Amino acid sequence: MALAFENERTADGGPEGMVWIPGRTFTMGSDNHYPEEAPTHPVRVDGFWIEETPVTNRKFVAFVDATGYVTFAEKAPDPKDYPGARPEMLKAGSLVFFQPKNVAGPDITQWWKFKFGANWRRPLGGLSDLRGKLDHPVVHIAWCDAKAYADWAGLDLPTEAEWELAARGGLDDAEFAWGDELMPDGRPMANTWQGTFPTLSTKPAGKERTSPVRSFPPNGYGLYDMIGNVWEWTSDYWSARHTEPAAKSCCIPSNPRGGPADASYDPMQPQIRIPRRVLKGGSHLCAPNYCRRYRPAARHAEPEDTSTSHVGFRCVKRTTA
Repeated sequence: MALAFENERTADGGPEGMVWIPGRTFTMGSDNHYPEEAPTHPVRVDGFWIEETPVTNRKFVAFVDATGYVTFAEKAPDPKDYPGARPEMLKAGSLVFFQPKNVAGPDITQWWKFKFGANWRRPLGGLSDLRGKLDHPVVHIAWCDAKAYADWAGLDLPTEAEWELAARGGLDDAEFAWGDELMPDGRPMANTWQGTFPTLSTKPAGKERTSPVRSFPPNGYGLYDMIGNVWEWTSDYWSARHTEPAAKSCCIPSNPRGGPADASYDPMQPQIRIPRRVLKGGSHLCAPNYCRRYRPAARHAEPEDTSTSHVGFRCVKRTTA
């Protein structure tokens, strides 16, 4: 059984819950922030449909109920894939953010913990559950889980270029998806960290993590949560930098893709041959004092086998309008 996207149509003839992004040329990347976002370069992307919001727990429940699918985080890792791993760590689980009272240095294990039993059903591990969170983005999703859902729904995961074009909302030269100010008139435009990361959150108690989709204003294309809330998987393999733009303006790449899988491996872990994919959009953990990746141009490398409490996804459909 698959979602009836082929038969459910919006008033303008599109798939239910999806927005049409017209094909066009735009400037991808940024020369003003992290080195992996550079260089800026023009690319051409064909038109496509993209979901208005990240995939929610409610939708993922329907997928699992229909298929019996078991996510990566719900399975014990295969020791052959992780040479040198301690046997006691080879249990089902996922990475969960826990806010520390204080930190010493940049070691992320002070706030990221691999929690046995954590998965999309139990986002904090233990006895945590989805009560009150059915309209939050699903999290603890590895790349294979996102692709399995997309295949079942008759959709696909966006390329990095498609995702960035959609996130910009028609504002090619703006810093953010909504303009050039992070918080215009002091108003938060996305679910990002408020306070000093990772020790101080000024959000109300219980609101520090994901938020229901559509809690913040949409961008110019009518898309919600393209920035903040959860990072989102794309279909492209990671590359350390964008390709240099062509010398001639006539040679603008059309529907560009990332590099090969073998170039995406983490050079800091040469013994582990797990491809990395591009994440986009930042999350509720991005903060001015730590991670300024709440921008359309921002990008992050994530191993395909990694799931966390701040990574989700949304799907696209490539067709004509």
